[in-house]
Amino acid sequence: MANILAVDDNLEVCTLIRTALERDGHRVETRQAGGALTEALCRWADCILLDVMMPGEDGFAVCRRIRSLTEAPILFLSARTDEPAVLEGLGIGADDYLQKPFRVAELRARVAAHLRRQNRTPAHRLVRGGVAFDLSAKSAAVGETPLPLTRSEYAICEYLALYAGQTFTKEHNKRCIIYKWLWKPDTSSTDRDSLPVLRISCRRR
Repeated sequence: MANILAVDDNLEVCTLIRTALERDGHRVETRQAGGALTEALCRWADCILLDVMMPGEDGFAVCRRIRSLTEAPILFLSARTDEPAVLEGLGIGADDYLQKPFRVAELRARVAAHLRRQNRTPAHRLVRGGVAFDLSAKSAAVGETPLPLTRSEYAICEYLALYAGQTFTKEHNKRCIIYKWLWKPDTSSTDRDSLPVLRISCRRR
């Protein structure tokens, strides 16, 4: 079971996609405008289906906007099948391009294939709040701009990103690695419960 996000200005197409993919046990959310895609929705989705020719923010613009927010496969569903359109779609970060009108069986098969590939590919990249973490290179960036973090600063940021939403307390997380990095009891302090404060420097170029 996976979370599928489909965006198409045609309500009938949204209904068709929902019916087809829910048949495979997936949870499906649909939106009828590119501007309705929030960062939270992109993080929720395991696979994203985008129409290209939508009023306002079209599918290509949406893909450019959300590609840095998610590692989920993005599939274009479009009546635009000319070679320049297909090449542009794949070139800006889409993983597949399916012609409209599409066959439901093919759509289900392609979504299943991308989900299988996603599940067996080790994740080396994590995106949180617009910050992309390269877990292999141990580096972070916002868009194309690298963040000049020290090794300790990066390690703490990565840990917090991996466990986003979790509250850390001294008593509950004494064995947590973040406290191994940060917790250094101050023997001169009369307050044994005081917590260390870490300031991650922000360097401007």
